[in-house]
Amino acid sequence: MATTMSSREVLERFPAGGPRGSWPAEEYAAAQRAQGVNAQVVMDLPSDQFLVITETTK
Repeated sequence: MATTMSSREVLERFPAGGPRGSWPAEEYAAAQRAQGVNAQVVMDLPSDQFLVITETTK
């Protein structure tokens, strides 16, 4: 039985304190998804940043 290991790659980081109504991390992730990259936005609480990540397999 073969197992596939996956890890996360950070594509871009955005500060959490952006202007109200501005979602740059979501916009960046949407642009990546339009290019075929399975990008997601997650919050990194210790650094107070939004991270745009993708799953990578090894």
